[in-house]
Amino acid sequence: MSTSTGNWQKASFSGNAANCVYVATGDNRTVRLRESDAPDTTLTATPAAFGVFIRAVKAGALDRLTVG
Repeated sequence: MSTSTGNWQKASFSGNAANCVYVATGDNRTVRLRESDAPDTTLTATPAAFGVFIRAVKAGALDRLTVG
């Protein structure tokens, strides 16, 4: 499925900001996540794995990750 199609929903926390996070359901009961600056790059996960990811974000478990 192309990342340009589907029922993408913008995260309510994004507001009118330029850097927005979008989520959609994908084929085979998957959850898809993308960022507005790179809409052709998506993260695809099962609903269970996506739930684990969201709980980790809410708990602050990923706050100290660094890139590089």
